[in-house]
Amino acid sequence: MVFSSLFFLYLFLPLCLLAYWLAPKIEYKNNVLILFSLVFYAWGEPLWVLLLVFSATANYLFGLLIEKYRGKAGAKTALVSSLVLNLGLLFLFKYSAFTAENINALFSIHLPVPNIRLPIGISFYTFQTISYVVDCYWEKIRAQRSYSKFLLYVSMFPQLIAGPIVKYKDVAEQLSCRRESLEKFASGVGVFIIGLGKKLLLANQMGLLWEELSCSGGTASAWVGMLAYTLQIYFDFSGYSDMAIGLGRMLGFEFLKNFDYPYISRSVTEFWRRWHISLSTWFREYVYIPLGGNRRGLKRQLLNIFIVWALTGLWHGASWNFVLWGLYYALWLTAEKVFLLRALEKLPSALRCLGVLLVVALGWML
Repeated sequence: MVFSSLFFLYLFLPLCLLAYWLAPKIEYKNNVLILFSLVFYAWGEPLWVLLLVFSATANYLFGLLIEKYRGKAGAKTALVSSLVLNLGLLFLFKYSAFTAENINALFSIHLPVPNIRLPIGISFYTFQTISYVVDCYWEKIRAQRSYSKFLLYVSMFPQLIAGPIVKYKDVAEQLSCRRESLEKFASGVGVFIIGLGKKLLLANQMGLLWEELSCSGGTASAWVGMLAYTLQIYFDFSGYSDMAIGLGRMLGFEFLKNFDYPYISRSVTEFWRRWHISLSTWFREYVYIPLGGNRRGLKRQLLNIFIVWALTGLWHGASWNFVLWGLYYALWLTAEKVFLLRALEKLPSALRCLGVLLVVALGWML
């Protein structure tokens, strides 16, 4: 089920909003959202909804164990166990076939290649549960003792399948106490309509143009097609993010902005502060900084950048073009850190924007 489908717009969403707003207490409202979220997920993945519930249950228990054994070896054991489970499930469903194919090609052997359908949204909710247990271990948050509230955090349908990646610490208070109002609801409707317009009126039309031009020859067609795809991927993804933020606001939640006009960036570094902000923030907080960030000298910082961007590429997809796409940005970000940013500052802003747009468009082709 997608937000732009007629079934979602004319049946699922009205029924969900009606039941939610009729529910008298926050506990009942949360239960309504859990029910509709599980139905939403099961509509496209009837079997994998069990995996979603299992992941939520396991990480809920790991959070309680970390809280119980805080400061002791048991807390670290719970953290490591959670990471092994979360990353193991992600590897099994998303990367096992890719790994087997490459081992077979590299060593000329014939390992069986798993043929497992990828559960929808597993990359998003896995990163959310990882951020929860890590923040529990770092004592940034207290473990959630209500299972229903934690299940709601993991399964909430507005951001379940396409983000933004919502960290628990950003919505912890809202799970227990949030205030709905007609003004906030109307604001959410407005943001949702903008996102829906981006998706249906712009992204889909740019997609049709891209499909038409990508099948035709000629230099002009290639450049126009690249521009069409560059616009399609932005309006599609930012449209879904807007719809998620709008839906959340209709239900009393405030999700953080995920896109901030990325195509007007004047450097690649700035672009990744504006594009898919929740993912960039996640990798910075849970990978880049724990690896040492920029605190251990330039060489270590550049190594950390390459590690983060190789992982970012793999997160987007289990194939070599995604890995190369991640390393492509690692090279640009490294160049900017070392010398390129100083050189770019001497250029007019418009020229810098065009240069970054070209770099990004070529990256999308990769």
